[in-house]
Amino acid sequence: MSDLAEIADAQLAKGNNGNHYLTSNQNTIRIRGARQHNLKNIDLELPRDRLIVFTGVSGSGKSSLAFDTIFAEGQRRYIESLSAYARQFLGQLDKPDVDAIEGLSPAISIDQKSTSNNPRSTVGTVTEIYDYLRLLFGRAGEPHCPICDHNIAPQTIDEMCDRIMELPDRTKFHVLAPVVRGKKGTHKKLLSSLAAEGFVRVRVNGEVLELSDAIELNKNHTHNIEVVVDRLIKKPGIQERLTDSLSTCLRRANGIAVIEVLSDTSADSTQAQTDNNKILSTGKKAKNSYPQNHQEIVFSENFACPEHGAVMEELSPRLFSFNSPYGACPHCHGLGNLRSFSPELIVPDPTQALYSAIAPWSQKENSYYLSVLYSLGQVYGFELQTPWNKLTLEQQEIILHGCEEKIFIDADSAYREEKGYYQHYKGVIPILERQYSESSSETYKQKLEKYIVFQPCPVCHGKRLKPEALSVRLGQFRITDLTESSIKQCLEQIHQLQLSPRQAQIGELALKEIKGRLQFLLDVGLNYLTLDRAAMTLSGGEAQRIRLATQIGSGLTGVLYVLDEPSIGLHQRDNNRLLTTLKKLRDLGNTLIVVEHDEETINSADYLVDIGPKAGIHGGEIVAQGDLETLIKTEHSLTGAYLSGRSLITTPAERREGNGLSLLLKDAHRNNLKHIDVEIPLGKFVCISGVSGSGKSTLVNELLYPALQHHLSRKVPFPKQLGKVKGLNAIDKAIVIDQSPIGRTPRSNPATYTGVFDVIREVFSQTIEAKARGYKAGRFSFNVKGGRCEACSGQGVNVIEMNFLPDVYVQCEVCKGARYNRETLQVKFKGHSIADVLNMTVEEALEVFKNIPRAANRLQTLLDVGLGYIQLGQPAPTLSGGEAQRVKLATELSRRATGKTLYLIDEPTTGLSFYDVHQLLNVLQRLVDKGNSVLVIEHNLDVIRCCDWVIDLGPEGGDKGGEVIAVGTPEEVAENDKSYTGEYLKEVLRQHPPKEVTIKNVS
Repeated sequence: MSDLAEIADAQLAKGNNGNHYLTSNQNTIRIRGARQHNLKNIDLELPRDRLIVFTGVSGSGKSSLAFDTIFAEGQRRYIESLSAYARQFLGQLDKPDVDAIEGLSPAISIDQKSTSNNPRSTVGTVTEIYDYLRLLFGRAGEPHCPICDHNIAPQTIDEMCDRIMELPDRTKFHVLAPVVRGKKGTHKKLLSSLAAEGFVRVRVNGEVLELSDAIELNKNHTHNIEVVVDRLIKKPGIQERLTDSLSTCLRRANGIAVIEVLSDTSADSTQAQTDNNKILSTGKKAKNSYPQNHQEIVFSENFACPEHGAVMEELSPRLFSFNSPYGACPHCHGLGNLRSFSPELIVPDPTQALYSAIAPWSQKENSYYLSVLYSLGQVYGFELQTPWNKLTLEQQEIILHGCEEKIFIDADSAYREEKGYYQHYKGVIPILERQYSESSSETYKQKLEKYIVFQPCPVCHGKRLKPEALSVRLGQFRITDLTESSIKQCLEQIHQLQLSPRQAQIGELALKEIKGRLQFLLDVGLNYLTLDRAAMTLSGGEAQRIRLATQIGSGLTGVLYVLDEPSIGLHQRDNNRLLTTLKKLRDLGNTLIVVEHDEETINSADYLVDIGPKAGIHGGEIVAQGDLETLIKTEHSLTGAYLSGRSLITTPAERREGNGLSLLLKDAHRNNLKHIDVEIPLGKFVCISGVSGSGKSTLVNELLYPALQHHLSRKVPFPKQLGKVKGLNAIDKAIVIDQSPIGRTPRSNPATYTGVFDVIREVFSQTIEAKARGYKAGRFSFNVKGGRCEACSGQGVNVIEMNFLPDVYVQCEVCKGARYNRETLQVKFKGHSIADVLNMTVEEALEVFKNIPRAANRLQTLLDVGLGYIQLGQPAPTLSGGEAQRVKLATELSRRATGKTLYLIDEPTTGLSFYDVHQLLNVLQRLVDKGNSVLVIEHNLDVIRCCDWVIDLGPEGGDKGGEVIAVGTPEEVAENDKSYTGEYLKEVLRQHPPKEVTIKNVS
């Protein structure tokens, strides 16, 4: 019997403390005395080569055990096994607070924080599929002329000679042999050998040097070195010498020759050079025509178009890399788009008068800019009161991009005695570009970034590659044909490739890898993504599933994988595919520890560990471990209570009728939305559902919210991909509550974000001790000088910048993380210093400040959304996406509702257990009961069945989605046969039926 079978059939023995332990003869991971964060000295044994699920309420200690203890120890041991030389680059990792961990395998973490922010990183590069595609096209591709699309064939020396003889008479040129192309090093041996062979000159990085001179090259920089084989003037009778020179050149440079056309001062030569410039730019084989801004002709024995003279170097994988100067589009350097200030964002509302229409200048004290615009209007015939859309196109162009002649600025100046002065007006956009590039303030740059957009490169049109790379085909497809289509389509195209026997033989192994990796991405529910999708645009769940697919492709065995909620953002339909993938990884001989709340994943686990019973200081214990039946029978397990039915999220017996008003979005067609009309009723709890990639976020975040912002503030333009929106007057405030961090530095925390810290500082300033010392509220701020610790500037930690690694935060040695100086810490309220308050949990702080209504209300809302366990001063970067989202939700709840507010919430159940979802639903229902409207994007079936109205998009993801499939109450959507959401909703409504479905009016 195999080890896997033995573990599967093993009996569980029950210890004295009521916990289950595996029998000692099994292959297990043993944790003893884990005390990291809120873990309470727990002991645990886990079976190896099994799918293990850690579950429990949010904040109970699941991640502390899985990531901060088990994975952190595995990572630390791996680094300690490396040489001292390697460790100096990786730094020292702290040992987790645990007595011992035995039986630990090499550990790999697959979490939600692994998304790359590098604009050059794509789905294709992250999964390495693009690397195999580059290899395939570089070795088996067929080059075509970028102009006429004909196959490019090798050139003979005679053809090269004929091309050169078409140059105008008396044209001077060099015959160069490229011997080094973009390689690092000093190349001393090469240069010495060239001199020994009799060559006199070389061109190094564009500069011609004598080989007799001492040529010193930086070994850390890349260099281009070309041997000057001959220097000639085009005239009759040079053919024989030219042929010999070309032969030498091709032999020395592996079939490549470069002709450098030199400019001349004579009139004839000047005309000749002009003609040369014409021919070189067009690539057309015409007498007397040569390119502008180009002084070289490249010949190859391998590839050249006989009609247009388009020449390519020998195909290689780097030609298809947009991260290499040899493959990247020279205009955008391989980014595919360019950052530029957008006229539409600079002038969001064209109906406004000129003095207030230019948004960056209307948001500050702009007397200088007003005087400039006034003076400009005097010259070009417009007034400051003229609406922007009433200006002529020429006037708008001058205001945005400037004018050539100087204008008289009628303004006082502290630096001039006269009243006005003359100066060039550069234009709004050039002025903003200069301010952005020269500013050293990150805050100011962030303000200006609101007016910057990414526009497709006008040369490569977003394809990132040179024309030469884009003209290479494999079978009937270019490389961008494969990367621009969805994963599902790409796999179909790979199967349809029409290859010659030689190409099929060359590409056999690469094609096998590509097909396998594409299939893995399909298996984890990412069929709608494209390979050229930027990694920075992926959600946490998508990025995590991509890494999961990559790990399956690597085929490792004997590894411990730790995963953080891989089902986030995944529709119920695709859950089975994800679970199949996890089991496949397990069956390779790996151990999987999955932190998860999804019911289907819990039911599929080989081994369950429930941590709790509640969050924060009330958690950190092993409540139950073993199989599903054991978890369900454990009385004090909140997870078991919901799985067994002892606790229920009840389906509302009544559905709200709403206030009779609605928002109607007409002709929405951004991304994959197919010109749809969507009606969103107001005064209701509305859910946007659908499979992953169906267009939910596009509809809400990229179309509806900008349209609401435009209506409410006129500070953003109306989205172009939306026809119109009716019913906007029924909304007076729109609030987006997403999972983006509440701050990027340790200075930001829940106390400062919610505003409760302002109240707490006021309370401390009113104490007797503070009044006696003359301390104001500012003394208790860690962001300004006075009361803070200056050694760490009030951060509590010092930031150590690490090259090639994330910054490391080290506790301040002076204040020991307290953030304040000793004098400030001597002021106390109810025996607690200001630093003590920041270290309190929300629950503890509520008890201390219960008699301060302004503080108690804010703290109570944090408690209501299930965040009673987080510390008030917990640094923002350490909060999960779900916790950050609930901090934002609590902040909005503590404000006075207008009754006409629309809340837009993106997957609020991320990271929430059944118990937490129950609490969240109570909060959301409270919001709607006050007359507000709540619109959520959600996959969680408990949320969908509890809402009043469902809008289901689909039917699939990507280009096969973007349509409205079903609309109505949850019961109506459940009866729709075309809806995947309805299919699963029908089953969950059968398990949790409402008592009766009636209509509830909103007062």
